[in-house]
Amino acid sequence: MASLPLVGLPTDRKPVGHHPFLAAGEKYVRAVVDGAGATPLLLPMLQPPLPAATWLDLLDGLLLTGATSNIEPHHYGPEPSWEGNLHDPARDANVLGLIPQALARGMPILAICRGFQEVNVALGGSLHQKVHEVPGLADHREDPQADVEVQYAPAHEVRLAEGGLLAGIAGAPMARVNSVHGQGIARLGGGLVVEATAPDGLVEAVRGPGPSFLLGVQWHPEWRVRENPFYLGIFQAFGEACRRYQIQKRS
Repeated sequence: MASLPLVGLPTDRKPVGHHPFLAAGEKYVRAVVDGAGATPLLLPMLQPPLPAATWLDLLDGLLLTGATSNIEPHHYGPEPSWEGNLHDPARDANVLGLIPQALARGMPILAICRGFQEVNVALGGSLHQKVHEVPGLADHREDPQADVEVQYAPAHEVRLAEGGLLAGIAGAPMARVNSVHGQGIARLGGGLVVEATAPDGLVEAVRGPGPSFLLGVQWHPEWRVRENPFYLGIFQAFGEACRRYQIQKRS
């Protein structure tokens, strides 16, 4: 019997007491199991970065997760960071270098929220540091005082690109998604194709470049993945791509 595909997830540096810990959100780990039908493997994000080839030789896919931190802006432009903006330099150093190497191998990548932004920056794109302060764009942040069930509830519709991957998964030209982010794409990364946009025109999902599976979404499909057919379809498509890659790698 074939083993389940192995999906790598980056870890985030979190202070616990007097010591830093490396952690990943359980909802992402659970979505790999329940949604993609794969085995999750947490990758230690250290500085200096460990050799990416060691991981990539073992893995059948990458799930780039959301996080409380944001990419340091010097990776995509001259604008300084703002006071109180949380950063994770070790994750930046690892993931931004990992993405091009995974793409060169044709490894499937599903990127969510921060991961979505990482893909864009790794491919030469830039970000709005505060979407809500950009003229013409809406406030995409959650209410910090609301219950988590409210924060992750559907918040707005996205228009799905005709003939795109997400339109095929949804079986419709529109879908409702949650909205839990303060930053977003400003300039699209090289080769990326828009898969979905918010009502204000903000890019909410991308795919490509090339024939291998690369899908990035700004929303959180990992949230209660088994209860939302659209979210589940995203993870199932990712899992199928990982299984194809696994078979191809072994042949």
